[in-house]
Amino acid sequence: MTTIASPIAGLVAAIEAAEGTAIEAGAILIIVESMKMEIPVEAEITGTVRKLLVAVGDQIAEGQAVAEIE
Repeated sequence: MTTIASPIAGLVAAIEAAEGTAIEAGAILIIVESMKMEIPVEAEITGTVRKLLVAVGDQIAEGQAVAEIE
């Protein structure tokens, strides 16, 4: 299991992948809004999204886990 972390602090603006979805490395998992910019958080590996650890509207910290991929 690989945990994906946010590279920046901000607000979760959108979730692009659902739990149980098969994804490729580089696929966008969530969009984080910070300082009026939208930053995509991408999957680092190919696999299946096992768990999303955030919801739209959540404030997250830099380095916070946002998803688990298996």
